[in-house]
Amino acid sequence: MTYRRIVIGVLAIVLVVGAVSALTGFRGRAVAGTSAGIDPADFTNPVPNPYFPLKVGTVLHYLGSDGGQRFREQLTITHWTKNIQGVTTTVVLDVLRRADDRTIAEKTWDWYADDDAGTAWYFGEQTATYTRTGNVISRDGSWQAGVHGAIAGTIMPANPHPTDAYRQEFYAGHAEDQAWIVQRTAHVSVPHRHLDHVVRSFEWTRLEPNVLSLKVYASGLGIVLERDVAGGSEIFRLVSVTHV
Repeated sequence: MTYRRIVIGVLAIVLVVGAVSALTGFRGRAVAGTSAGIDPADFTNPVPNPYFPLKVGTVLHYLGSDGGQRFREQLTITHWTKNIQGVTTTVVLDVLRRADDRTIAEKTWDWYADDDAGTAWYFGEQTATYTRTGNVISRDGSWQAGVHGAIAGTIMPANPHPTDAYRQEFYAGHAEDQAWIVQRTAHVSVPHRHLDHVVRSFEWTRLEPNVLSLKVYASGLGIVLERDVAGGSEIFRLVSVTHV
């Protein structure tokens, strides 16, 4: 089977999953988060999620490109926290710089938390894109669970398995990312190193219906590779990990 046929098949399945999800609200505990459904009692003894670790002081460095332009990305698990809906979330700083002049293209503050079962939840983000001279172009995509109807979502299930489908975020018209786990025993080589037993997922949003992305998560690291497989040209690979 050719790669093109695989992608077409995946797109067809994604459309089915999206349609079913819209009607059923997805399945299981991993997608139960809503503004009314978040219970702070479920986050009192958080269990770290191996595929989306939130170890304070970890800095992940990526190289990538999008639309012919090269970028450097640095993701830092900070010591800061933010209380959202009664849950203490970890603040993660994600800075995207243009490779040619190191100017900031985008800066995002993300808010994540593990629950007592080990599911990693996404509670929102404050994001901004910038011109080369440092002026803010847009803050589109910013959202916070519980504000203006925005809903916390699952960023990684506690025990991911193929066919798991879930909503990662929801703020109607602004943030509507969804994911579908397709493999848990894959292998991948990135500049950082060769990795076994990684989790592969396809991720998409109704706000960009023609774009389908592949993301690869490794135990103890988180995202090690992401690339558009349809509708876009973005690709990022993990090149190193440091600690501060």
